[in-house]
Amino acid sequence: MLAALATSTTDKEIPHQPDPKPSIVLVHGGFVDGSGWMGVYKILKKDGYNVSIVQNPTISVEGDVAATRAVLDAQKGPVILVGHSYGGVVITEAGTHPKVTGLVYITGFAPDKGESVNTLIANPPPGAPGPPILPPKDGFLFLDRAKMPASFAADVDPATAAFMADSQVPWGLDALGGAVSDPAWKGKPSWYLAVTEDKMIPIQAQRLMAKRAGSTVTEVGGSHAIYVSNPKAVASIIVKAANGVASAKK
Repeated sequence: MLAALATSTTDKEIPHQPDPKPSIVLVHGGFVDGSGWMGVYKILKKDGYNVSIVQNPTISVEGDVAATRAVLDAQKGPVILVGHSYGGVVITEAGTHPKVTGLVYITGFAPDKGESVNTLIANPPPGAPGPPILPPKDGFLFLDRAKMPASFAADVDPATAAFMADSQVPWGLDALGGAVSDPAWKGKPSWYLAVTEDKMIPIQAQRLMAKRAGSTVTEVGGSHAIYVSNPKAVASIIVKAANGVASAKK
């Protein structure tokens, strides 16, 4: 009786418990703050992800990496680290954190060792539009308020685009000049959302950086503010990254 009971218990298959979803950490770029991630945040939360948003000061790469690593330290498990625009520089440097299992660039800079935003924008592709950046003042940069909606957020509703222009966060010159020391994409998988109508980072530059990083690329139409105008596309590539990392572990 006991033997039969033991055998029947042993023969029962233990149901497979799916791995918990990774946490998502979102890093914004220059001239803006983390509130622009609201749409992406809502989609990912509804899908069951734990989501944290870094409010990086955008004064220096060093400071922004420190802010990002502090958020990473607080996560309980593996993390997909996401960066938009200049946020790509930050995740490239901060992504060596041991909790980070994958990187996602949203029309972001993906520097190699020794590169900065300044080096990456030094030689724009022929015919690429020039961002309406005003001359630096007291060590910071701003975009021309009148031109920002068209160059940064052309597909965002006009009222929101105007608010983004009027609520700009000053972008420190030290942030543009800060160089990456150890690119995380050299040792971790990455995904890249390339945006074809981006007037801040030309699509040609996006494609080159994504290819160099060995990223899995998705292309969509839209503006530099794709994370505001099309949060579904942004959330979709983040979920692909999360699933891709999970599949690679099996």
